[in-house]
Amino acid sequence: FTWKIDQSFEWEKVISDPGIRVENWAGKTGAWLSSLFINKWFGIASFSIPFILILTGFRLIRIKPGPFGRIFRITIAGAILLSLSLGYIFGDAGGFLGSGPGGAHGYYMAEWLNAFLGKTGTALLLILLLFSFTLFSVRGSSEYVKMLFRRLSKKPASTGSGHENEYAPENVDTSGQTQEFAVNQDKNTGSFEIDEENDISPETGGMGKDTEEETGLEEPDGVKLLVKEKKAENGSFNDDMITPEFEDYDPTLDLPSYKFPHINLLEHHKTDNNSVSKEELINNKNRIVETLGNYKIQIDKITATIGPTVTLYEIVPAPGIRISKIKNLEDDIALSLSALGIRIIAPIPGRGTIGIEVPNQKPEIVSMRSVIGSSKFQEARHELPVVLGKTISNDTFVVDLTRMPHLLIAGATGQGKSVGLNAILTSLLYKKHPAQLKFVLIDPKKVELTVYSKIEHHFLAKLPDTEEAIITDTQKVIHTLQSLTIEMDDRYNLLKEAHVRNIKEYNTKFIARRLNPEKGHRYLPYIVVIIDEFADLIMTAGREIETPLTRLAQLARAIGIHLVIATQRPTTNIITGVIKANFPSRIAFRVTSMMDSRTILDTPGANQLIGRGDMLITAGSDMIRLQCAFIDTPEIDRITEYIGEQKGYPSAHFLPEYVGENGAESAEVDLRRRDDIFDEAARLVVQHQQGSTSLIQRKFSIGYNRAGRIIDQLEAAGVVGPFEGSKARQVLIQDEYSLEQLLRELEN
Repeated sequence: FTWKIDQSFEWEKVISDPGIRVENWAGKTGAWLSSLFINKWFGIASFSIPFILILTGFRLIRIKPGPFGRIFRITIAGAILLSLSLGYIFGDAGGFLGSGPGGAHGYYMAEWLNAFLGKTGTALLLILLLFSFTLFSVRGSSEYVKMLFRRLSKKPASTGSGHENEYAPENVDTSGQTQEFAVNQDKNTGSFEIDEENDISPETGGMGKDTEEETGLEEPDGVKLLVKEKKAENGSFNDDMITPEFEDYDPTLDLPSYKFPHINLLEHHKTDNNSVSKEELINNKNRIVETLGNYKIQIDKITATIGPTVTLYEIVPAPGIRISKIKNLEDDIALSLSALGIRIIAPIPGRGTIGIEVPNQKPEIVSMRSVIGSSKFQEARHELPVVLGKTISNDTFVVDLTRMPHLLIAGATGQGKSVGLNAILTSLLYKKHPAQLKFVLIDPKKVELTVYSKIEHHFLAKLPDTEEAIITDTQKVIHTLQSLTIEMDDRYNLLKEAHVRNIKEYNTKFIARRLNPEKGHRYLPYIVVIIDEFADLIMTAGREIETPLTRLAQLARAIGIHLVIATQRPTTNIITGVIKANFPSRIAFRVTSMMDSRTILDTPGANQLIGRGDMLITAGSDMIRLQCAFIDTPEIDRITEYIGEQKGYPSAHFLPEYVGENGAESAEVDLRRRDDIFDEAARLVVQHQQGSTSLIQRKFSIGYNRAGRIIDQLEAAGVVGPFEGSKARQVLIQDEYSLEQLLRELEN
């Protein structure tokens, strides 16, 4: 409104001369911005820019008035096209703002196109651009045009009699059937909702062949996309063959504002003068050579590798020297060096040398901050990366928990087991989003893992009827392990229906939206079970603990459930042969006897460690000595508080409900007050010949508690048998005719 006055002065003096006044409502800044946008840029179309800024503001305060990306693209494209059109139609408009309603952009672009294509060619180009813009901006118009072109491109197929069949599509078996129907998909859950009542233009034909069907899928912003589905011989649709043209499902969108812990929450824990001096290296070397020389053992070469707490001296013995002779001198070398924890590795696998590990006089503390911040951990692409500490060669040791796949930790009291568990938990908290990982924390001592209760709504999993997320009661531990076996069976059923072999393949398929949540499919987070004191559970519960734990250890690897158990009593009645057979990866901290070391590692060595985080880890045939990374309780407090203060889920992740035999028998069921879907559930159970709570929950999309009550009603009605632990209940009715008779009797 005031452009004539606002632009009648020299702009160079606007800032320097306070006497210059403008009439723009926003002062000199407004006059400058309006001149920039309307005069030099897009003209009247520049009014779209405040609109975009308003939408951006709504998005920043978590208000989504619509699909922001689509609106942004349409607005920018429309502004450019409008500027060009106004520049072509009005030109500079007799000096309007110096460049016309289309701004400098529209005016000069129109002049360039006129010179290049001529006015007629430019007009045709603008008409084409306007048509294209309208086509891809109005909802549904693009799909209508695509469908129109598809129908026009179909060629008639000839029949056996030589006549043309105008209804037979090209390259499709006429014995099949092609239909088009609407399928609405939820972008957050990936669910499909089929609307079979809106079938349009079905093309006639026989049944019995596999056909590809083009299906309209509607995004949340209303634009329909095409999906090809392969129809099975019986006319049903296979969910695994759905390949919608949507962006991949992102499980982290449930908590889009979640921020990973930063490294400044951790401390350095450095000690002064902890380096190994040259004098110490020379003295140890001379004593080793002297001791071996006393027994007439000559060596050709000796080298030293300095680690944080231990230095490895590698020797190459002279030809003809027996390795066992050097191995037997372990105590003599320890005596000559006046050191505790001498360990001889004879030979070092793959090196052709004999190793003598000697503790440093001033050991170094390996802080959790140093290993978390290492490039090896930051760049790790493992599914469940865990950084445990540093090796003798000062290399950061990172492993994938899914490869282990379970871990047994043992050692005497006060030697570092709890710190090792904290290192594992911290590693996973720094690398995984709450949607990707859940912890089941079992702490019979009630004091070690309670600090993690702050992240209950982010990372913890528990039974639905449990108040505390950290499980301390032995009976609750039994129910939780039984619940995990139910979860394991449910996940294996999902893998079977998805035709995949492990959780990684399943989640990849689900993220690509090739699995239908309406059929019970869901994104599966990894579940890591941490048991801090296994011995106490075995002493109090025995077989009730060992049986489900063994079953999980044997089968749960493929479906993403991994166990980490720790104990301070590495005896054969605690770490049984069955447990050891299913825990190939083991960590041993310092123990008091060689027998305990053999119980943990099947070999001596753990009794020669020096304690304070010094540990041996074995995975298969390899055994590596590490200094466990140290993390103190205040650091864990800061990490859990940082996570806990952020927005989380409404509750902890609920595991399947487990009801013991006593609980099931004591519950009274009144069949006069049956559930609304009792009849449908009974038909489902008889049809599948499988009676389980999870089946009913998955098929009817209801809560686990309601599904459990329906199972109790089915048992009371004689449809399914009694509870049998982790197994599915036996179905007592074998055919639907007998079931219908039973349902009629219940109605009466």
